Amino acid sequence: MSTAPRLPTTFNRLAWSNLAAQSAEQIALAAAPIVAVLALGVAEGETGLLQTALTLPFVLFAIPAGLLADRISRRRLMAGAEALRAAALTAIVLLISLGALSLPLLALLGFAAVCGTVVYSVAAPALVPSLVGPDLLPAANARIELARTIAFAGGPALGGALVGWLGASPAFGFAAALSAIAVVLLAGMHEPARAAAQRRHPLQEIREGAAFVFNHALLRPVFVTQFIFNTGWFLQLAVFVPYAVRHLGLSASGVGIVLAMYGVGMVIGALLATRVMRRLAFGTVVGLGPVTGFAASVVMALTVPIPTPWLAALSFFLLGVGPILWVISTTTLRQSVTPPGLLGRVSAINIMAYGARPLGSALGAIVGGLSGAETCLYIAAGFFAAQALVILLSPAVALDRQPEMAGESRPARA
Repeated sequence: MSTAPRLPTTFNRLAWSNLAAQSAEQIALAAAPIVAVLALGVAEGETGLLQTALTLPFVLFAIPAGLLADRISRRRLMAGAEALRAAALTAIVLLISLGALSLPLLALLGFAAVCGTVVYSVAAPALVPSLVGPDLLPAANARIELARTIAFAGGPALGGALVGWLGASPAFGFAAALSAIAVVLLAGMHEPARAAAQRRHPLQEIREGAAFVFNHALLRPVFVTQFIFNTGWFLQLAVFVPYAVRHLGLSASGVGIVLAMYGVGMVIGALLATRVMRRLAFGTVVGLGPVTGFAASVVMALTVPIPTPWLAALSFFLLGVGPILWVISTTTLRQSVTPPGLLGRVSAINIMAYGARPLGSALGAIVGGLSGAETCLYIAAGFFAAQALVILLSPAVALDRQPEMAGESRPARA
């Protein structure tokens, strides 16, 4: 019987830091709109502006963060970003205690905190290959994603509970403490030295990273697949709650249970990922996520003629299990084929695929308003079919094993 791979102590410090940072992010993201409504009395339109402030850094700063991650110490960059988040969350606590918190200040400090999230999210995947060997990359990425999944599944509930039980200050204070713990863990971690990067004009370096991704036979279809997936996923998500209440007859708690199946699927997928990647061909695992996503969308579309919440719950479970295998396998793929000096910028471009999320949400609002949620579910299934087709027609699914690690001089492949 094979044993689980043993990851080095240095990486384990990063993994624990990642768990603390991701938990701080999810608790703060859950607490901010609750505090805005209950303590500041803002209306729906204003909470929408707050949510915009909390998502905008991913669009504005992912590429600059990737550029910095390829120029300076990634460990120090992550520690500085996490310290920024801790400071922003502490400032919110102080303003609450002084009775001086306002919506603009909450949005501004929340924006600063999410900037820390963006930098951490870009730099961490670029740092991992320097801490573990190529054979341990899948296990390391599975550990990182498991931490993110646990935070994603439990952080919002914990944030809401802390605000409800203890008030706003303890919720943000707890998140700030977790960020501080992440900084301490990073400060005590050894980062292997890497060759100094040649300084050029930032735009030239950004173009180099983009050209590597979009000219690479493996990375280009991965990016396109992810962009289409995010569009379809957020199109479906935008209309699900009113659809579930109106068409499936679910109560508020019932909707919550169905949505929670997504987190359950993510946790199970992350726990099984290393074992699955040892037993199946690497390309097969890459294809599993998009194919499972398509199957999930078909199951959701079936709730139109067969209005049962069990099918909806199964759909969300599949959307958790399959795509988490996609994240782990494609992160390993990027880390393997990308030269170390480009990892930050390539990681940043991958995060830019999240830009499809507001596109999907907007499409859901328009189509849902004109034709109803049922039409949105059918269109979402079309998007999921397209993303599965893109990856199945790519050379990525033909990979028998994880590619060899790229060196600094390795050029982008056409």
